[in-house]
Amino acid sequence: MSQGPPKLERLESVMSQFSGSLDQDDLQDDPEELELSGHTDLCGEPRNISFQAIYNILPFKSLDGVIFLEEVPILVRVTEVERFTSTRVLNPNLYTIELSHGDFKWQIKRRFKHFQALHQELLKFRALLKIPLPSRIHSVKRRSFKGRKLFHGEHIPTLPRRPDALVKEEQLVGRKLQLEDYLRNILKKPLYRTHPATLEFLEVSQISFIQDLGPKGIEGLILKKSGGNTFPACYWCGSNSVCYRWSKRWLVVKDSFVLYMRPEDGQVGTVILYDKGFHIKIGTLETGVRHGVTIENLCRQVEKNVALTIKCSTYRQARWWGYSIDEFSQMFGQDFLRENRHGSFTPVRENTTSKWFVNAAGYFDAIADALEGAKEEIFITAWWLSPEIFLKRPVVDGNMWRLDHVLKRKAQQGVKIFVLLYKEVEVVMGLNSEYTKKTLMGLHSNIRVIRHPDHMPSTALLWAHHEKSVVIDQSLAFLGGIDLAYGRWDDSQHRLTDVGSVRRSPQHSPALSPSLTHDRSRLHFSCMLTGIDFVVGNSGPLPSFSFLFPTSKRKIAITEHLGTELCGETRFWHGKDYCNFILKDWVKLNKPFDDFIDRYKTPRMPWHDIGVLVHGKAARDIARHFIQRWNFIKLVKKRSGAMCYPCLMPKSLSAPMVPAEYSSKSTQANVQVLRSVCQWSIGTKVHEESIHLAYVSAIQNSKHFIYIENQFFISCADKSIHNSIGDALTERILRAYREKKKFRVYVVMPLLPGFEGDISSGGGQAIKAIMHFNYRTMCRGEHSIIERLKCVMADCWIKYISFCGLRTHADLDGRLVTELIYVHSKLMIVDDCTVIIGSANINDRSMLGKRDSEMAVVVEDTEFQPSVMDGESYQAGRFALSLREECFRLVLGLLGDNVDISDPISDRFYKEIWMVTAAKNASLYDKVFRCLPTDAVLNYKILRDYMSRPCMAAEDPAQACAELKKIRGFLVQFPLYFLSEENLFPSFNSKEGIMPVELWT
Repeated sequence: MSQGPPKLERLESVMSQFSGSLDQDDLQDDPEELELSGHTDLCGEPRNISFQAIYNILPFKSLDGVIFLEEVPILVRVTEVERFTSTRVLNPNLYTIELSHGDFKWQIKRRFKHFQALHQELLKFRALLKIPLPSRIHSVKRRSFKGRKLFHGEHIPTLPRRPDALVKEEQLVGRKLQLEDYLRNILKKPLYRTHPATLEFLEVSQISFIQDLGPKGIEGLILKKSGGNTFPACYWCGSNSVCYRWSKRWLVVKDSFVLYMRPEDGQVGTVILYDKGFHIKIGTLETGVRHGVTIENLCRQVEKNVALTIKCSTYRQARWWGYSIDEFSQMFGQDFLRENRHGSFTPVRENTTSKWFVNAAGYFDAIADALEGAKEEIFITAWWLSPEIFLKRPVVDGNMWRLDHVLKRKAQQGVKIFVLLYKEVEVVMGLNSEYTKKTLMGLHSNIRVIRHPDHMPSTALLWAHHEKSVVIDQSLAFLGGIDLAYGRWDDSQHRLTDVGSVRRSPQHSPALSPSLTHDRSRLHFSCMLTGIDFVVGNSGPLPSFSFLFPTSKRKIAITEHLGTELCGETRFWHGKDYCNFILKDWVKLNKPFDDFIDRYKTPRMPWHDIGVLVHGKAARDIARHFIQRWNFIKLVKKRSGAMCYPCLMPKSLSAPMVPAEYSSKSTQANVQVLRSVCQWSIGTKVHEESIHLAYVSAIQNSKHFIYIENQFFISCADKSIHNSIGDALTERILRAYREKKKFRVYVVMPLLPGFEGDISSGGGQAIKAIMHFNYRTMCRGEHSIIERLKCVMADCWIKYISFCGLRTHADLDGRLVTELIYVHSKLMIVDDCTVIIGSANINDRSMLGKRDSEMAVVVEDTEFQPSVMDGESYQAGRFALSLREECFRLVLGLLGDNVDISDPISDRFYKEIWMVTAAKNASLYDKVFRCLPTDAVLNYKILRDYMSRPCMAAEDPAQACAELKKIRGFLVQFPLYFLSEENLFPSFNSKEGIMPVELWT
């Protein structure tokens, strides 16, 4: 029987012995090797390595990995020699080598034995290439070097024979030059330069020279202690190989994080971000490991056995690693290491391009354009996400701007898309995040989705990931209160009915005036579809919208007219997007294009919200937060398959940004990113409540006025409420009263909480629970704002603070209808100079940091323009003033009007415009519709009597129309006395009553 071919490992062993006997200067190029090692001249413009290379890291032994910048030389200089003759007899010299490659500079320390080991590896490698081993991989490797252009004019690498022990001190200068010459020539040859032994010698890897990851720090092979495998009885015995499992990893230090990779497959194991808890420990006493180095931050602590501990061969090496990491982090990572204002994880970013959005129409439109322009990454966080929503409306381009189609299109182009969804408690909430995840994951392999938290076992059963953000290429970020979900899209008209679907017949109702609503111009869409049968009904359009408006067969004429609604066959809200969630919560979300309420009987509930766009370093900070959340959740969900998802890396603040394309309507300002996070939401040992602290600070430092829009208003600390925003407002008003200075506070919030329930019969228990705590903050009980103000100034409180809501009306299929506008904003404007926009409500859930996770930004103007404050000239910030005026004009019905609203605290504006408009509108709505809530209803008995009487809108539509013409804008006075004689807190025999109070606050 013939003997089979020897195994590759055996041949490599033989060749290893063979190469050991080779002459040390025998690394010479014969003609064949010149052909194998040739390369083009190192000239021309350098080309950067794509950031997306981080998602395609190859095994370290692969020769196909892109390591170095193309056509950029590596410069070498031996700068220092330290001589240790007493402790290092054979290798007394320690050489400090400075290297540079393009803009990257770094330093390594090597002894002569390391040069010898590198030389031996390269000799073995060259010898192996000449032998036709019976291995397919080896054959491919040999062929891959064939046919390359010869490399001319190279000095043959020669390594000195004499060991360092025989080199005298006066010969060290020559020795340095010899080693420099050796390395320089090795690095000129691609065949040797990219060899794994050379890369290890140089401390470089596939992510070393990615420009977007910033400057190069120390790298190298280390032994990492595995987590969760300690044996306490042996902890101090010194037998580290017995006590722990040690794994070989490649450690990389960058300007804002540390990571390690598995050399065998290139997979990134963990990314440790710099934060104010980032700390390096060195030595046995500090680490519990001989020659150990421990790296910890707020999320990875020694006491939790999740800190990163590495083991070095000598104490000198451990000290070099520790000091190098600490020095590099201190040099480049100060933004994250120091204590920042408001306790935020990031500092204030100056000269940040910022742009606000009032309502989702412009916000979604800008997100659509930004998504379309994405080149590398898209990060999305959502409390709720509906894949089938349209980002641009009305829908005139088929499915092009449907969210799932946009994401699929970008994924097919190679963009990596990562989505973090809140995983709801399904028996309580019907968000169906599982459907969203399956839908998005089924679009393309480049789309990855993680849901969190897993409620069992978990302490986060009551809390939610409430933040909403979209980040493009870590350079452009959107955030605010607007989820990419059903019911959110709206514009300044806040329509109650959908276009083209509210009238069954073309005839006009004689009882209704076409101009009964606000005196604003409305667009008239006349859609002529040639050869298309268009179906409109309660079931909604068919699931695919590509047939609705073929580009070649559509004609849309747009004219201006005064009317109640848009006419035509197109829709703004398709299927589940047409909603009124107080009347009926969403059902069957897996059937997105089926209506779930009757469009001809039920008006939709308009949605009022605020969003913001930031560019540059502030966007990098928002991306960093996403990356921290993603990597943490990936770690805690490792048993559910999330370990196969990639670890994400933050781009360097020094890396170039994608140019901002919104400069024409944007503003330069100082921006700081804020958040509410804690152990359950992001893994940090110390919770962060920087949003809460920023709110309180802005209120305390205000001088003239505060404007607040928020979905909730639950504050004023006592034994059950802990955030102090209401207390800060009260104290600021009292200070103004004592100083006899003019000061205004405007609060705009929903007239009813956004929970399903029929308020005409008393409302659901959840609605009443939120109403209880809202009223407790505003006006009921000793801790409320108004009651505390009354104790000092009696009824003068009304000169300082105003509570309002929003409401509108329309003609629905020949009937007059009204509905509240749901205020979902999380906005505060102070003195026309400071703005806070985010996802955080004014309640404990959002503000305390230990409950819901939230994101926000505080924008402080640096560009000012002339304005007026209390009748005197005033320099107002461009960002804050323009946003405040847009909000005021929208709610007051002054869009396109020349009424002066520049002075927000003058008596003329506050009393004659704001207060009069709100009171008059509220009175008219009560008169025409007998709508709820209202100050006329103090208890349930009055409520039943109030609802039993017919309203003017039903009995005398013509008179109702005449009254409604007097309404201006949307602003209505908040009914502070609604059900004031009832206890609105849920009864203890209801499921809401037995829930913890923290659920509602």
